[in-house]
Amino acid sequence: MGSIKKFQVTFDCADPERVARFWCEVLGYVVPPPPKGFDTWDDFHSSRSPEDRGAWFACGDPTGEGPRLYFQRVPEGKVVKNRVHLDVRVGTGLVGEERLATLEAECTRLMALGAVRVRLLTADEENESCILMQDIEGNEFCLD
Repeated sequence: MGSIKKFQVTFDCADPERVARFWCEVLGYVVPPPPKGFDTWDDFHSSRSPEDRGAWFACGDPTGEGPRLYFQRVPEGKVVKNRVHLDVRVGTGLVGEERLATLEAECTRLMALGAVRVRLLTADEENESCILMQDIEGNEFCLD
């Protein structure tokens, strides 16, 4: 069996810092310190050429276990369903009403951050339901 490699998940978006900070709130991730020689991220971005200002932003799992998330500005808007999406695992180990209540509570929290609830999806009788949602730029993700 091969070793597991570290990886990052890259999002195309219109406003990298805004989307990154949304996902920090969703996942408990943190923004790393600004690059060496800069006191703040604003200072760093101000030092860039106008076309490069705010072109990317990143965040990571404070434990170092989860993947880094990288957000890059692209000129085009989202027009079709994501080919890859995140499943945010909040109901792991729970069943029945307790699982559904946990999913609904997290859905409510994320909607307050700007996420949009799309619909409840039910996979089978084993409580494998999840809530399909969209982040603040319309990228789909599931609460499961």
